[in-house]
Amino acid sequence: MSLKAFVSRRVVTPHGIEAAAILVEGGRILDVVSPHQLPAEIPAKDFGEAALLPGLVDSHVHINEPGRTEWEGFRTATRAAAAGGCTLLVDMPLNCLPATTTVAALEAKRQAASGQCHADWMAWGGVVSDNQQHIEGLAAAGVPGFKCFLIHPGIDGFTMVNERELRAALPHVARTGLPLLVHAEMPEPVDSATRRLANADWSKYATYLQSRPDEAELSAIQFMFSLCREYHFRLHIVHLATSQALDMLRAAKSEGLPVSVETCPHYLHFSSQKIPDGQTLFKCAPPIRSPENREELWRGLREGVIDLVATDHSPCPPEMKRLDERNFRTAWGGIASLSLALPVMWTEARSRGFTLVDVARWMAEGPARLAGCESQKGRIAKGFDADFVVFEPEAEFIASDEHLYYRHRVSPYLGEKLRGVVKATYLRGNCVFADGKFPGDPAGRELRGQRGKGSFK
Repeated sequence: MSLKAFVSRRVVTPHGIEAAAILVEGGRILDVVSPHQLPAEIPAKDFGEAALLPGLVDSHVHINEPGRTEWEGFRTATRAAAAGGCTLLVDMPLNCLPATTTVAALEAKRQAASGQCHADWMAWGGVVSDNQQHIEGLAAAGVPGFKCFLIHPGIDGFTMVNERELRAALPHVARTGLPLLVHAEMPEPVDSATRRLANADWSKYATYLQSRPDEAELSAIQFMFSLCREYHFRLHIVHLATSQALDMLRAAKSEGLPVSVETCPHYLHFSSQKIPDGQTLFKCAPPIRSPENREELWRGLREGVIDLVATDHSPCPPEMKRLDERNFRTAWGGIASLSLALPVMWTEARSRGFTLVDVARWMAEGPARLAGCESQKGRIAKGFDADFVVFEPEAEFIASDEHLYYRHRVSPYLGEKLRGVVKATYLRGNCVFADGKFPGDPAGRELRGQRGKGSFK
């Protein structure tokens, strides 16, 4: 195992941005030292003024394999991840067939991933209406946590859970010590709003926005807090879209509840006022809300109420977006963004006075902590995997389909002017993406969770 070094004037470490040399041996970071401390005999690759960030961790991705590889698969999802600076994906348990709600389904996913991955991966387990007896087995088999829906997930084969079913599952979840990730929308406000809008014009984004009111999120989050107090499990709210929940989240954290929360690049970049009617590529659930709401979400990140940013990369074949029908009611809800998430976030973060240290905290360190691998992934530091991104923060580009490396190259980000270019991505010290190419054979591995590891305390 030969020792090598990677040098930059701007290395993003937990302590700040500094000129540094990263010493790598056997795929791990041996040390991070000042460039002048680097022994002359160690071969070094100098990236000059390009920034080196820790490899990103995306804890909310729908890979869809096995079963729906025509939507997205391990090969295409991990290529897009590597192109976007992401070295670890955590796959959601729905949309694949079978859904990851049993150990047998998890093993099928492992077989499907074998030899295909350009980035590392993990798999969340699912909590559905009838798999309570499988929860602890999934934890023992290596999932880092669980995902459930309080509302219909938009697809058959992965059931939502009601209060009775949740209460049956939560003692098992609590015993594992692993987080429960919750799609926090209650069905009643959505169903009521949708009935009122039955005869509305569903080509209008305003109609879709009214059909998923803030109240659906607020009531779901309040409901989960009450269960968290009762069952003492780790709760994570996925893809927060309403800023109206920030006060209750702040209060829950002050109370000491083991609660964490994420939001997504699309909620931080787009706003409802700029979404054209009929443009169903923007459909996601919960929906993209007002520009004022977007700025409040940024305030939540600034104050640490929101812990992390994940993509919720949720691709589908283009025909499922009903682009010809222009119908927000029937179109698939999901935004694909894996390869563009870092430039999107940097574009917005930089304009608000944040630094690359903040971006690394939200998109690498925070998601790694959620997935329980924060001692191995998410930081450029001694003992960590040698995963990092070569990033040119001053470069600008117009997003086009050539920047999309996932299976179906459609995106609401096309045509957006973005700042920051991923030049290369390294996984355990080896280049897996550089200037549009993917050198070497797929070298990604599965990371297996360790029960109860990771915390947002």
